[in-house]
Amino acid sequence: MRATLIHAERDIRVEDVPDPVLSTGLDAIVRVVAACVCGSDLWPYRGVTAVAAPRRIGHEFVGVVEEVGERVALVRPGDFVIAPFYQCDNTCVNCRNGMTVHCLDGGWWGSETATLGFADAGQGERVRVPLADGTLAVVPGGMPDDALVPGLLTLSDVMGTGHHAAISGGVTAGSTVAVVGDGAVGLCAVIAAKRLGAGRIVAMSRHAARQALATRFGATDIVPERGDEGIARLKDMFDGIGPDVVLECVGTKESMDQALRSARPGGQVGFVGVPNGGPELPVRRMFDTNVGVRGGVAPVRGYIDELLPEVMDGRIEPGAVFDLELPLERAGDAYRAMDERTATKVLLRP
Repeated sequence: MRATLIHAERDIRVEDVPDPVLSTGLDAIVRVVAACVCGSDLWPYRGVTAVAAPRRIGHEFVGVVEEVGERVALVRPGDFVIAPFYQCDNTCVNCRNGMTVHCLDGGWWGSETATLGFADAGQGERVRVPLADGTLAVVPGGMPDDALVPGLLTLSDVMGTGHHAAISGGVTAGSTVAVVGDGAVGLCAVIAAKRLGAGRIVAMSRHAARQALATRFGATDIVPERGDEGIARLKDMFDGIGPDVVLECVGTKESMDQALRSARPGGQVGFVGVPNGGPELPVRRMFDTNVGVRGGVAPVRGYIDELLPEVMDGRIEPGAVFDLELPLERAGDAYRAMDERTATKVLLRP
């Protein structure tokens, strides 16, 4: 079968790899219908994180179950499924506490554990899914209309991650919210803030197409400025003190600094940006302003059941973050487009 591998900085290739096979009794083979490139995939692509040897890449996909192991009870061949960006059993103490991303028996796509074996990455034609009953979310009704596939794919990561930012930031009815980051996660955070009842949502964006999409998703205001100028604009918009909640959806030192300095005294930062580039918490400033920080890697498997019905009936349309679709064989072009910011998020079709 064909799959995407990263060989080195800016070196993405689609190559022949062995077909996946069942091996643990608790796994499933999924034929990938759609996958995509994540902003976090750009860290190794750009050389921010090292690539020691060629490896499979990709952690977001949806598809059809082809085979299941003899101990799989909830997932059946023919099911259309959403795979979160990690594997989990959904039964351990961390999973029961809502932190499926910290499953005691789980793992990551493209990595190997002693109990789960090697887990194929998502940007390929087929994937062996460990812990299939806990990991995979079955979409009711079988194969969905093709127009729904992009929205369902966002539930594997970016929509759930944007939702986690809003939940971590404590967005409630009437909250004033600013979103730092206009990538797919930041745009989905706008959706999440809107559906949680935020009264005013500011999208911090300098790109016309992303500004338009943020407005479509529920942003009431756009602020293109960054740094001190952007912080001053936000404070002026909210009584000279700043918004209640700031959602940090980038992961750099500059984005976290902007988030922390923008929130009002006693406000909250919800952060989900993968921390590359040196973000650090200035404890003295937090002490002086009573600004809290909460967030981290999103337990998206636990959010799928809540968000799925709203994607299915069109109440939310996170699939609109995909502004470029390419065949799997052009994965290298997909990475280039996102790296050069000519695309917000790229969907890949095997």
